[in-house]
Amino acid sequence: APGRDLAGSNSNSLANLGGEMTSKKASDVPLEFHVPSLFKRPSSRASHSASVRRPFPLSHGTTTLGFIFQGGVIAAADTRASAGGLVACPAVHKITPIHSHLVVTSSGSGADCMLWERILTREIRLYQLRHKRRLSIRGTAKLLSLMLHPFKGTDVCVALTLCGWDKLIYVCSDGARLQGDIFSVGSGSPYAYGVLDRSLSWSLNKEEAILLAREAVFRATHRDAYSGNNVDLFHVTAEGWRQRQREDLKEEYYRDMEKRGKKMDVKTKKAAKIMR
Repeated sequence: APGRDLAGSNSNSLANLGGEMTSKKASDVPLEFHVPSLFKRPSSRASHSASVRRPFPLSHGTTTLGFIFQGGVIAAADTRASAGGLVACPAVHKITPIHSHLVVTSSGSGADCMLWERILTREIRLYQLRHKRRLSIRGTAKLLSLMLHPFKGTDVCVALTLCGWDKLIYVCSDGARLQGDIFSVGSGSPYAYGVLDRSLSWSLNKEEAILLAREAVFRATHRDAYSGNNVDLFHVTAEGWRQRQREDLKEEYYRDMEKRGKKMDVKTKKAAKIMR
């Protein structure tokens, strides 16, 4: 019996020593990110298939875009929230400021986008309080990707474009992370890309970039039934972001019709001179 007690005390002391060494090593490891355990992922996909099915699918759509030029980053989006053939809300905010030098454009399910934007804002603020500095744009994208990846294969539908003053990064709900100079997301993105690919260049000044972004959203809403109403526009620079006044897209339509009218007048005058 004494031998057993001695062996037991030795094993306990070794276990305590091992625990102290493990905790010491863990404390020495620098933590770059604190990824929160937001939700517990279900053990199997069977629980998702048991969810209530909708009687009919609701189509959604949007038009968001962002691009880099020599004066910073431009982010623009329409303001229509659609649920099938219904315009659920004509004045939704699809561009959300995260901190003084970062805004996010959102596309996907409205509820999911609002939730994850709030979660990202909270985590960025907590990181700043812990480390006494702001998290970089790449770090923010990496953190968001790590938080979203466990929900791959679920019904979460989020597509966010992080628009910093010098970087543009797209993060999807499956954890994908892409960096580029131009992104357009949503059902109206093919039409917006057509305008941006034609006229976008690094040498644009501020006013030219704003006009280009506004025209790209207008062209998309002109062809896409799920986008429309107004256009929101943010300009992000090294000094921070600035929001332009929300503009009704019908004003852009009237400007476009006026330009077309002037072109027709010029063509008519040229044709009249030729006839003479």
